[in-house]
Amino acid sequence: MTGPHTPPGAIRAPGTYGGLTVSVSADARTAGALAGRQAAALLAGLLAARDEVRVAFAAAPSQDATLDALAAADGIDWSRVTAFQLDDYVGLATGAPGTFSRYLDEHLFGRVRPGRVEYMSLSGDAEAEAARYGALAAERPLDLALLGIGENGHLAFNDPPDADRHDPRPARLVRLDEVSRAQQVNDGCFPALDLVPRQALTLTLPTILGAGRIVCTVPGPRKRDAVERALTGPVNGGSPASYLREHPATWLYLDTGAHPGTAP
Repeated sequence: MTGPHTPPGAIRAPGTYGGLTVSVSADARTAGALAGRQAAALLAGLLAARDEVRVAFAAAPSQDATLDALAAADGIDWSRVTAFQLDDYVGLATGAPGTFSRYLDEHLFGRVRPGRVEYMSLSGDAEAEAARYGALAAERPLDLALLGIGENGHLAFNDPPDADRHDPRPARLVRLDEVSRAQQVNDGCFPALDLVPRQALTLTLPTILGAGRIVCTVPGPRKRDAVERALTGPVNGGSPASYLREHPATWLYLDTGAHPGTAP
């Protein structure tokens, strides 16, 4: 039986964890499509209430179906959307293969044409760019954030154990955890670990969790342990995704591979 928080097509809604509403679907494509439709509905509602809406987007293969469904949604005035990246690699040219800016251009921005896209500059002084980009993101809180969860439980590139829920910076330069780097190879984004950059720019946890609404898509068995820690473990920097339980308006879309309550 479906309830008020369960979109049509979801197998079941395991329930809520704090402010986090969880839905589980049979496969990754369905989970992503439901997440994209939820994001579209939230975005349309926000645009009906204000002139400009600020949205941050994750970039990863886990987001393919979500962004596809969002791009296909009708009734969204993208000209009034300001888009932000959650994160990207330092040392690569903006738009180069493997960058998150290129992924977002190919999967969303090139299809819907937001009114403004704020790209991270990946060359030059990375600390200065973190300050510049953070100032843009901090002009006012994000209205919506589309997220994934990393294999190590990260949100964006806020990796454990260094993720700081009370980081005073809205964006920062980080050194990537080795699990995060290996995930990029597992995801097919880089052919070998030694090609994955070691540093990145990321929005920090206070910036991400300060978004008014969050839609999070997490498919696949490699994410199962991270999801279990996020839903049932301690809420702390050892599992940055656990902080989603403290957010008042978050929707988490899983497939059966990622859901810890489903037999592998």
